[in-house]
Amino acid sequence: MEKISSKRRAELRAEAHNLSATVHVGHLGLTTSLLTSLDDALRTRELVKVQLGKTAELSVRDAAQQMAERMAAEVVQVIGRTATLYRHNPSLERTEGRVPWRTA
Repeated sequence: MEKISSKRRAELRAEAHNLSATVHVGHLGLTTSLLTSLDDALRTRELVKVQLGKTAELSVRDAAQQMAERMAAEVVQVIGRTATLYRHNPSLERTEGRVPWRTA
């Protein structure tokens, strides 16, 4: 997978600012069902926020890195207990001025 540029990462951070967490990691950690949900979210939205619960065994940075590796995604940022991941999907329909993760 090709690394995203720092300029693109900054653009993604700005886009992620208004997103809510789509995937939540609980005390069971990175389970198969959680990774399946994350894969679905990345496939349909490309940019996904993941919230780690206070009882999660892993540190947020470690969890973000593991999820990114398993999903062939990039860690855009980690703030507090929230990680933002990005994985480009060339098959998503795009229109001028609209990105897949925006709902309106």
